[in-house]
Amino acid sequence: MKTIILAGGSGTRLFPLSREHYPKQFIPLLDDESLFQNTVKRALLLSTPQEITIVTNAEHRFLVRDQLAAIGCDCRVLVEPVGRNTLPAIYHGVQEITRENGPDTVAVLPSDHLITATGEFQEAFRLAERFAKDYLVVFGVRPTSPHTGYGYIRPGEPLGCGGARVDAFVEKPDLETARSYVADGYLWNSGMFCFDAGLFLSECEVCAPEVVRAFEQPMEEAYNATPALSIDYGVMEKTRRAAVVPLESDWSDVGNFDAVYAALPKNSDGNAVRGEHIGIDSSGNLIITDSLVATVGVHEIAIVETKDAILVAARDEAQRVGEIVKALRDKGDTRALFHTQVHRPWGSYTNLEEGRSYKIKRVTVPPKRRLSLQMHHHRSEHWVVVTGCAEVTIGDKTFLVRNGESTFVPAGTVHRLANPGILPLELIEVQIGEYTGEDDIVRFEDDFDRS
Repeated sequence: MKTIILAGGSGTRLFPLSREHYPKQFIPLLDDESLFQNTVKRALLLSTPQEITIVTNAEHRFLVRDQLAAIGCDCRVLVEPVGRNTLPAIYHGVQEITRENGPDTVAVLPSDHLITATGEFQEAFRLAERFAKDYLVVFGVRPTSPHTGYGYIRPGEPLGCGGARVDAFVEKPDLETARSYVADGYLWNSGMFCFDAGLFLSECEVCAPEVVRAFEQPMEEAYNATPALSIDYGVMEKTRRAAVVPLESDWSDVGNFDAVYAALPKNSDGNAVRGEHIGIDSSGNLIITDSLVATVGVHEIAIVETKDAILVAARDEAQRVGEIVKALRDKGDTRALFHTQVHRPWGSYTNLEEGRSYKIKRVTVPPKRRLSLQMHHHRSEHWVVVTGCAEVTIGDKTFLVRNGESTFVPAGTVHRLANPGILPLELIEVQIGEYTGEDDIVRFEDDFDRS
């Protein structure tokens, strides 16, 4: 079985933990590994690393590579030039798998779900594999509550062994309707699929011919031409070959902070805490923090702190967090896009302090990586090495700067920073100038093919 993992997207519902350039699938949300890394480990129950394909976007491709390396898994990565929702992403992945290996059974997994990968998880996929030649199989989760944040599936004609044809897909309901769905045996739509690649491609011809026509062109042109469609709307709701297999594992799309609260362990007061918390007459709260949070007489709220933002919300209003991100975007606030720590293909930097004509950063470069050969028009830079050893190019000179030593890069001078050693390089960068924005970079050479 081949597996496609969808790792694009820029979730907004877990702000301030997730940002557009560091969305929830890459956050170590519940333990020391990200949801994406946990998804890859689940995929290894179904496929070898060489049989796993990651579909992501240009902004996240290096983050994907780094997180794969951290768990020792070398998978193929396909990079979409622009996001067009799930159907084009899956079509592109299936097309590439078929081109290299011929038709095969394909599993599709979102990268941002929380799933307990028990024997029931594997058994559900083995059952789906039996139906995959004849049906596009979606996995339906047995509801544990009348949830209003999920789409539902109404099972129809039984196919044996617990599978059934899909009678209908229904949208997210109100609470009363959700209660009736649960009572009538409806299943949550998990967004996971299993099908024969040839069947999927032929059903796309029938249900989404505009996507098929687009992908007859080279990839860049294909993504410019294809409409943005979800696999549900584009194919599954139209095809007559949809089947559902129940998934008995614990499952959550971790779509808001109330879902995060449900997934985390609770203390004796029903508080779910990651960090340090002192609670006086406080219960049912979600606390995620890097510093001490003290609460008095507080119940059923979410308090989420990062270095540059604090969210305080009623847990039952957690689904509205996306409105905050929209407000930030509307006023051009980059906090909708980035954390104070910003990941780059060469490493990362953390904004420590910023003033009218200066900015101070902590820059981290892993071993054997280097920044682009570049120049800034409006700022100079002073580098102080804290740990490791830096190889510095300034103008036509290249030299080493060791821990405790420093160097200066005048504005308008071509320069480069590299880590030639076997230990991480960490330095403090002080920028001085009339403008210190990230768009004041002119690149002459780049190991990562950025413009």
